[in-house]
Amino acid sequence: MTEPGTTTPLPQHLLRTGLIVLSVNFVIALLLTLFVRDLLWHNLVYANAIGLCIWAFIEIGKRIFIRDDTRSALRWTVLTLVSVLAAYLVGSRIASEITGHSLLSYWLFETRRASGMLLVSLVAGGTVTYYFVSRTRLAQSRAQAEAAQRQAAESTLRLLESQLEPHMLFNTLANLRALITTDPPRAIAMLDRLIAYLRATLAASRATSHTLQAEFERLRDYLELMAVRLGPRLRYTLELPPELATQPVPALLLQPLVENGILHGLEPKVEGGSLHVSVRREGALLTLVVSDSGMGYTAATPAGSGFGLAQVRERLLSTYGAQAALDLATPPGGGTIVTLSFPAA
Repeated sequence: MTEPGTTTPLPQHLLRTGLIVLSVNFVIALLLTLFVRDLLWHNLVYANAIGLCIWAFIEIGKRIFIRDDTRSALRWTVLTLVSVLAAYLVGSRIASEITGHSLLSYWLFETRRASGMLLVSLVAGGTVTYYFVSRTRLAQSRAQAEAAQRQAAESTLRLLESQLEPHMLFNTLANLRALITTDPPRAIAMLDRLIAYLRATLAASRATSHTLQAEFERLRDYLELMAVRLGPRLRYTLELPPELATQPVPALLLQPLVENGILHGLEPKVEGGSLHVSVRREGALLTLVVSDSGMGYTAATPAGSGFGLAQVRERLLSTYGAQAALDLATPPGGGTIVTLSFPAA
């Protein structure tokens, strides 16, 4: 059970407010002792009896009359006034029983002190109530802001995913069209692979995230599809340690990087080359690497290859914020290395 309107567990809320109420009671008793010059224990009994009753009445009344409507100023004002007055009468009676004083004589012969105690109760009760109401409203505003940010991030991810699938499909169909005129048997084999790939990928691509095992299976499907077209010019290896297979990652995160490595790195190279995808864990971070021995990423790289990088970069930012990074490097021997890092689950 949680405090209404917040995510704070009820026991934690009661413990925290109880300690604050006891502290306020002690301060009030100490001030009364210093300025009214009465016995400290006497003032402690009255302050605690009245203060704890105010707290109890407001906590109970809040759950009965206010519930989740914590922004109603009128309800809070009425509840505070009624609770303080009722708590003053009940608390004073309890304190009188403990100290042996008559409540009636207290009002008749010590009217000034009794009125002062009532005024102190009103001020203290109102101040403490205002403090907790403000905290509750602040917590609600923070929770609403966080929910709005989550919805915005999910909408951004959905938009990026909707861009990813047509991008991959259009590139594959363009390659298929070229093969139909130059090598019909391989075009048919590629079309069969494409149908199988789409069937296996369609359901998975609708998920926001999936495991690294699923991510690598989809990469293998795609690379097998490309291998039909490129033949021995494409060599690839996938390296997934078993202990990282269940780590969750954004669905099809590596797809655009592998696609770029083939279309802009290996395909323009006459002799083809190799593509390697690996993942490792470095402390609290997952590091995913896509490297190829192709033409390398330079300023002369054809337009369109930037879509995949931008798409991956935006998905990382939406999912992990500043904790994620994407690095692009060109090794001395040629090719391209793209390294992603983000927090492990």
